[in-house]
Amino acid sequence: MDARFDYYGTATGARFGRYVGSAGKAVADSGLPAATQELVKIRASQINGCGFCLDMHIKDALHAGEDALRLHLVAAWREATVFTDAERAALALAEEATRMADTPGAVSDEVWAAAARHYDDDQLAALVSLVALINTYNRMNVTTRQPAGDYHPGQFD
Repeated sequence: MDARFDYYGTATGARFGRYVGSAGKAVADSGLPAATQELVKIRASQINGCGFCLDMHIKDALHAGEDALRLHLVAAWREATVFTDAERAALALAEEATRMADTPGAVSDEVWAAAARHYDDDQLAALVSLVALINTYNRMNVTTRQPAGDYHPGQFD
């Protein structure tokens, strides 16, 4: 598959990408566990069908030492026994916040309460920001049909 055009090669796309990347640094530097961050990015990218982001975040997670089995089971996290209760709460929040248009009221009180039991206010802010961030990247990459498969860990550092 070829990209529709070189989005990141345009002045506006490159500038916007840098700004979004700067927002990502606030999340990356937060107290939200790095493994949870990658799981959330992977799950939202699965929902949104973003191969480019899946390629990146799966490879980054593996490079950081994440277990391959856990990555294979992200799409079936409800049935898998390899995730902590905190990770499950983060994945549930990520799903509901990603699928806002599908559910009246978007993120349910039950899902929010589960996340709030496991994360402090700063971590919750990071989680909400992360979901917004990965959904932004997914929309940029899916719309422009960015191809997957060629990413190397650390490529955009």
